[in-house]
Amino acid sequence: MASKRDGSSTKVSRQRGVAATSAKPLKEKVKNSDQSDVASQRRAAAKPAESSAESASKSAQSARSTAKTGAKSAARGATGPEAKAATAEKTSGGVAKTRVAAARKPASPAASKAAESKPARKTAAKSTDKPAKTSAAPKPSAAKPAARRASTTKVVAAPEKEVAEAASTRASEAVAEQAKPAAGAKAEGATASATDAATDAMESAFARLMPGNGSLAAQNLTQNLERIETLSQRLVSAMSQRGMPNPSVEMPGPDLYVATAGAFMKTLTEQPSRIIGQQVNFWGETLKHYAQAQAALARGAAPSEDEEGTKDKRFKNPLWRSHPFFSFVRRQYEINAKAMSSATSDLDMPDETARRRLNWLTGQIIDMMAPTNFLATNPDALEKAVETEGESLVKGLENLVRDVEQNGGEMLVSLADRDAFTVGENIGTAEGTVVHRTPLLELIQYKPTTESAHALPLVIFPPWINKFYILDLKPQNSLIRWLVDQGHTLFVVSWKNPDASYAETGMDDYVSAYLDVFEKALTLTDQKKLNVVGYCIAGTTLSLTLALMAKRGDTRVNSATFFTTLTDFSDQGEFTTFLQDDFVDGIEAEVHRHGILRSQIMSRTMSFLRANDLVWGPAIRSYMMGETPPAFDLLFWNGDSTNLPAKMTIEYLRGLCQQNAFAGDGFPVLGEMVRLSDVTLPLCSVACETDHIAPWKDCWRGVAQMGSPDKRFILSESGHIAGIVNPPSKKKYGHYAGGSDFGHGDQGWKDSATFREGSWWPLWGKWLEERSGEMIPARDPGKGYGPAPGTYVHERGGAKSDD
Repeated sequence: MASKRDGSSTKVSRQRGVAATSAKPLKEKVKNSDQSDVASQRRAAAKPAESSAESASKSAQSARSTAKTGAKSAARGATGPEAKAATAEKTSGGVAKTRVAAARKPASPAASKAAESKPARKTAAKSTDKPAKTSAAPKPSAAKPAARRASTTKVVAAPEKEVAEAASTRASEAVAEQAKPAAGAKAEGATASATDAATDAMESAFARLMPGNGSLAAQNLTQNLERIETLSQRLVSAMSQRGMPNPSVEMPGPDLYVATAGAFMKTLTEQPSRIIGQQVNFWGETLKHYAQAQAALARGAAPSEDEEGTKDKRFKNPLWRSHPFFSFVRRQYEINAKAMSSATSDLDMPDETARRRLNWLTGQIIDMMAPTNFLATNPDALEKAVETEGESLVKGLENLVRDVEQNGGEMLVSLADRDAFTVGENIGTAEGTVVHRTPLLELIQYKPTTESAHALPLVIFPPWINKFYILDLKPQNSLIRWLVDQGHTLFVVSWKNPDASYAETGMDDYVSAYLDVFEKALTLTDQKKLNVVGYCIAGTTLSLTLALMAKRGDTRVNSATFFTTLTDFSDQGEFTTFLQDDFVDGIEAEVHRHGILRSQIMSRTMSFLRANDLVWGPAIRSYMMGETPPAFDLLFWNGDSTNLPAKMTIEYLRGLCQQNAFAGDGFPVLGEMVRLSDVTLPLCSVACETDHIAPWKDCWRGVAQMGSPDKRFILSESGHIAGIVNPPSKKKYGHYAGGSDFGHGDQGWKDSATFREGSWWPLWGKWLEERSGEMIPARDPGKGYGPAPGTYVHERGGAKSDD
């Protein structure tokens, strides 16, 4: 670029082509034989016009040397076929070149005078739109207008445009002009001219971005650089707020690496041919791919391939297949990923747990190293950066700084716009009253929408990992509103978001809270029995509570419903990695230090179960594309997670998940040892077919071990949330129901069940109605402690505690 900044003579000499006679030419160091022959022929054909061109040049001495060359080209264009071909070639690429040069070199006094008389745009049109005449050589005076036109064209710069628009427009002009027929023009020369014009147009576009240029684009770039400096300082400050890292909750422990290394050495010793074969296959695939890419690059196109692997939505941009560079990067990534998966899957690991952990870690590495996660190899991000003149990257940095600041130094990408929703205003808006408050919960009673209601009240316990308003996102999909419309007196628990002062709150405290809620709801409704619902971890705790009540002979609960509830943890599924001693030991150290399991760790753990959808994808859109997180109610709720008390966290992980005590020898609750078989009341369990948090087969296995003679199992389509929040009006997901075989495994039950279209809500509603008593006048909750959604729901997780 240094030679371009010294002056316009370098650009002008390149414009003139092989017949240039400028005083300061920039010659190519290497010329192939074909180009030399063509140049020789053109010079031979142009000799008759030299004297005429010289006289034209002498008459235009007040113009610059660039104008002289334009006069010679005009003279040669009227003498012979070869000269006319050179003129056509110059015309096709000259417009873009002269505009670029004009933008770079200040005008001479003579040229400025010429510029005042004729606009550059009209001059350019004259020089390109009119074909050269075929008459004899022109008179010397005819060269003067050409000189003036060339000078004018060189002085007047094109109007200010957006960088991308200017580059594409000028390149298009050059290609269009080159395509016009010109007698005797060579195909090779025309192609080279168009290429030069496109290159120069791009150089001009980027030159306008350089600071000090004075253009709007350069000013924007300067402002962006200042913003980047400020944001970088904020980022450093925010990251300094992060506490001491805990590697045990960020990566597998050394035992996994030792086991993997041992398995590799064993395979290498006992079956060296397998290891060598894997390496040879990888090398062969890589070299084959390289050779194909080289051949395709010579043709100027990406390698042809079949449609295998095109379903990966990360590579939906057409450039991943049409562009040689991006095609090469994508295909090599796929080869590498396949090689890594094959190498680890063939290792003889010591047990199934180690196998699952290794598979999970391998998958995380493969996902992390995807080319879409890096700016230089992400065509979407690069296109956006060029289109916005770098503004998208600055906005991405702003998003990154915001996330780090909001999460106390942790880099946790926002899945939704946190400012788009306010609970109680445009989300979670069902009318109700807080009728009971304790240090651990608020109890909300919802206002009836019918004149009569069922006698038995209904209480819902949502999980305390997230907030209760998942059941009341908006009126169209609100389970809370739907139940109230069915004539139920509905109570819903809103859990406290604990801080370090709740460190000693354990599972016994939560079970006691359940019993307290039962008593309060029965007192407010003047009833002796009630129906209950538990969702996720709240369903697990509900089953512990029901088992305790059965031990004590407490019959206040008439029926129970479980939503996506795990009670048998014998198969840890996708949580295997997070339920081993190395990770749980790290969690234990974390909660002992802070008094809580911070919400960021819980959210991050859940997100990495679906890393591409919940980590890398949102990070690309937010940090590389500069997009604002979407205003999506479900993702907003997903990001509104809570802290967990230290004692409760360890009891749950150690006793229920690792030891599986509730499904085994028994789990201690308030002085009693309770088991799954102690749950004997009528129950209904709803699981979701594609749930990765609470797999339906594991949910079913727990229900099958409960001692209730009256139990029903419903399997909804979709996942952990969408399968539950599935209103009848949507008619989106169907369900399996009616199966009665609980003695021959989950598949035996599914074979005995019947698939039904639409939501499971009406089926469950009918089952619940049969156990809810007679209809009585609806109950108004009164004023209580204030309106729903209460105060606890507004407390956000991640509050820092003293180290």
